Amino acid sequence: MNKTQPATVPPAESPAPLKSAPSRTEPRPERSTGSRIGELVQRQGVLAVLLTVILIASFVYPTFASVDNARGVTVQASFLAIVALGMTLVIITGGIDLSVGSVFALGGVLAAWASQWGFFAALLVPLVVCGTIGLVNGLLIARANMAPFIVTLASLLAARGILLAFTDEGATTYLVPKDSAFAELGQGSVWGFGYPILIALALFGAGGLLLQRTSFGQTLFAVGGSSDAATLMGLPVARTKILVYTLSGLLAGLAGALNAARLSSGVTIVGVGMELDAISAVVIGGTLLIGGAGSISGTLWGVLLLAVIQNLINQIGSLNSSYQSVVSGGFLIVVVVAQRYLARSRRTT
Repeated sequence: MNKTQPATVPPAESPAPLKSAPSRTEPRPERSTGSRIGELVQRQGVLAVLLTVILIASFVYPTFASVDNARGVTVQASFLAIVALGMTLVIITGGIDLSVGSVFALGGVLAAWASQWGFFAALLVPLVVCGTIGLVNGLLIARANMAPFIVTLASLLAARGILLAFTDEGATTYLVPKDSAFAELGQGSVWGFGYPILIALALFGAGGLLLQRTSFGQTLFAVGGSSDAATLMGLPVARTKILVYTLSGLLAGLAGALNAARLSSGVTIVGVGMELDAISAVVIGGTLLIGGAGSISGTLWGVLLLAVIQNLINQIGSLNSSYQSVVSGGFLIVVVVAQRYLARSRRTT
């Protein structure tokens, strides 16, 4: 009996692999000239505004462009610049330091008091005390996880309280000995540039190198961008915060000491609201309050812009002191809004 052989079914052919279309690299559209100009203005907007204000003021008020006026503006701005330098480092990490105004005043009084024992004592005492205040701020913020706003607000009150207690509620004014080396530090000059100006420029140069050319500077940006991510990357987040707050206290104390040397006395009423001026200069210079972005040069231009505006109001003469803050505040709002508009327009192009 013959068995019927099962019909063999030919194996199904596997589908041929799909051939991928040859990849073509799309040419990147060239940016327009307007977009490039907008990006440049957004990055250096404060410098452009500063130069514009200086140019207009020089034409309107001839005395504004005089050498003596320029020297006075830059010397006065140098103290705020030193304070704002430390504030820049703090804000880049996403923090804030409200104590710098009181620490500035305390540093000046301590420097004037210690100047009777010589040049080095006049510098060392305020640096040690003010640096310690910054160190305590950093430890409470980094180790105890306390809010920077609360910690530095408490330090603002504490530093002002120490100042008042040290001067008998402001009744005692300590004087810097005349013709001393410490007084020369605040009043002397080289080639027409006062020592405070040269010190501020040197500190800004060092700060720029620290921020852009060292691993510590890159750590500051990483901590400000995301503290948790920086921790996962193995970066020393706590140590970095402690260092920047300590530096902020040191720089505020140094600025106060230089101001005391310039005034030949430790004035107790200085520094009120200085923390707000420093924050304004930093933000106008392009540093984000949320942290993670900023520049040292931008802060310098921001400080000079504030100083030029104040001097220009004085040149006008018809505005008293009660209106100066209003005009300065309104101008700051215009600058910040303009920078935000430029940044938004650059992202959409």
